[in-house]
Amino acid sequence: MHRSIPVFSALVLGSVLAWADEAAPLPPPNRPIEQAIDHHVDALLKADKVTPAPPADDATIIRRLTLDLVGRIPTTAETTAYLASTDPQKKAKLVERLMAAPGFVRHQATELNTVLQSDEPRRRGAQRTALREYLVRSLSDNRSWDKIFRDLLLPDETDDKMKGANEFLKTRVKDVNRLTIDVSTIFFGVNVSCAQCHDHPHVHDWKQDHFYGLKSFFARTIDNGGFLAERDFGVVKYIPNKGKEKEAPVMFLTGKTIAAPGLKEPTKDEKKAEQERLSTAKKAKKAPAPPRYSLRAKLVETALEPGQREFFARAIVNRLWHRHFGRGLVMPLDQMHSENAPSHPELLQWLARDLVEHGYDLRRVIRGIVLSNAYARGSRWEGDRQPADKYFAMAQVRPLTPMQMAVSMKLASMDQKALSGAAAEVEKRLEALEKSAEGLARHFPQPGDNFQVSVSEAMLFANNEALQKELLEGNERLPKRLLQEPDLMKRADLANRGVLCRPARAEEKQAIAAYLQERQDRPEAACQHVVWALLTSAEFRFNH
Repeated sequence: MHRSIPVFSALVLGSVLAWADEAAPLPPPNRPIEQAIDHHVDALLKADKVTPAPPADDATIIRRLTLDLVGRIPTTAETTAYLASTDPQKKAKLVERLMAAPGFVRHQATELNTVLQSDEPRRRGAQRTALREYLVRSLSDNRSWDKIFRDLLLPDETDDKMKGANEFLKTRVKDVNRLTIDVSTIFFGVNVSCAQCHDHPHVHDWKQDHFYGLKSFFARTIDNGGFLAERDFGVVKYIPNKGKEKEAPVMFLTGKTIAAPGLKEPTKDEKKAEQERLSTAKKAKKAPAPPRYSLRAKLVETALEPGQREFFARAIVNRLWHRHFGRGLVMPLDQMHSENAPSHPELLQWLARDLVEHGYDLRRVIRGIVLSNAYARGSRWEGDRQPADKYFAMAQVRPLTPMQMAVSMKLASMDQKALSGAAAEVEKRLEALEKSAEGLARHFPQPGDNFQVSVSEAMLFANNEALQKELLEGNERLPKRLLQEPDLMKRADLANRGVLCRPARAEEKQAIAAYLQERQDRPEAACQHVVWALLTSAEFRFNH
């Protein structure tokens, strides 16, 4: 049996039980992640008598996996080989190959960088930040999520290997309220901003003490001549919506309080000593010596200890689920509280526990998600009444991110003969393609949950002649390759395979071939028009 937990913790954790090391493991233990996912998802489907969509076809699966794991559509050669394979383990082998590729690390770094740059959700083209480069290095070394969290909140600015990790704090340190909200939202799945001015009006879990208690961990952090520093003293005070000014406790989201030293006004001697420590470092243009007691370090320690780490573990699991399914187990992602139960509480608990038990290995979670049957379902619903999204009975149609869109457009519009050869050489060319796509990525917004193609994007495709020329003209572009195929039906199929990553259906081949036949007076322009129509289609714009 699970041990009993305090009433306060039960309220905060909602329908997901807290666990501790001595608690009995959740059933079923030591099961592969994909099996646990399908067990819990299928159980709710069965209980509510919901019939899921059939599995997606092979062409959809390889496109979906390649976009999700390495951030691009598959090459024509990859698609052809996968569709021709009769190996019953071909999906698992594809997942292992993609996750072993350098492109996997680069794409995961881009995705995490986007989450960590949440202050600018519509930031365009900001992929090669110092923070992203830190993430690339860390993920290349298979650094676990708890260690990345520690690096971001406790960056060592004297260590070249940690270069860029300080960017998370440095971009926010001058606005401690914003820093508090971003840390709470990103790492713990909780938006405490509504408790800044008063107790949350609708969620009884969150009081003003939660906001200011969490803020207390950061209130001593300052910018000291371009370096991060932390004072030895400082206390957060606030005025409740009723009552007199009060000192906020140093308190984590679970209600655990910290009896930290320095929660007072310093004496003159203490203030002088602290100022000398900071001024000496500032004049030397160096990072200052650490404080005697770091509240940020205490936050990291508290957030990762048994009985407190549920917020941290569940938040990243929910984000990974959202990224691959288009919807989180808890929605919105920053609303984990007792008034907003998960769609699958036992599954969220199981995944979070598994993450902790396996050292916060994000690769393991991603692998399990994409190998599940739930992930592999089709996105088309043929019945009369489409099931609610919370069941994950069918795949969500997800808009491509800026880099996915830009890299895929570059890849789809090229003659892919240039991607033949040894795997290492192909990977180098794909990395170069990614770098060349960064400028194009600036034209696309980071999609949110209610994404719609913008007017500016439609105008880009309609009026940007330079972009059309870049993607369609030249001997190394797909339209030139199409001209080499005299059979118009085969030419139509070749265009479809190159851009949409699937064989053309009979009616599609007939329609494209008929258009090419009509435009034989300008065959190259006709091929360009076909490729452009496919590149700007709704099917290309989304991961389905």
